[in-house]
Amino acid sequence: MSNLTPTIASRERPLRADAARNRAKLTAAGRDAFAQDGASASLEDIARRAGVGIGTLYRHFPARVDLLEAIYVDEVEALCARAGELADLPPWEALVTWLHRFVRYVATKQALVEALLAHLSQDADVFRSCRAAVYEAGEPLVERAQRAGAVRADTDFNEVIQLVVGIAKISATPREVERILDLALDGLRYQPSSR
Repeated sequence: MSNLTPTIASRERPLRADAARNRAKLTAAGRDAFAQDGASASLEDIARRAGVGIGTLYRHFPARVDLLEAIYVDEVEALCARAGELADLPPWEALVTWLHRFVRYVATKQALVEALLAHLSQDADVFRSCRAAVYEAGEPLVERAQRAGAVRADTDFNEVIQLVVGIAKISATPREVERILDLALDGLRYQPSSR
């Protein structure tokens, strides 16, 4: 794992191999079920999709919110890992690639976040640690692009992320959102004065 790839709060203890496989199958099945049926998807259906019994689901995730939280953390970890995978790209290209991935992540995870917020406050540990991980992954991309002279120096990651989140929430087709993001990112680029 790259030093640009933070991990969210570590799980309590390592799982046995079979338990880890079951957990991964459950989170994958839950991700698919929640995407298809929304946050009220049947837990019995999720267990069936994963090929495990309902008891196995409840051993890993005693409540629906536990499964939602696990899926959310897995998605944030994948997003953060992507930042570390872009280290070989030129600074501007790495930043733009990651921000496009981020805008797609935000657009597809809004329902999951809303379901979690029905059970947790915005200041819950999971949200704090995920926000910190996103900053830890994305901030170096912005700073690297600034050092390379590709991004204007009068901004920071906080402003960039607010811009991207706002764009991700626009009611438009994915293609239109990507186009709007590209237009906004043009404003982020360093432009030497023409005086």
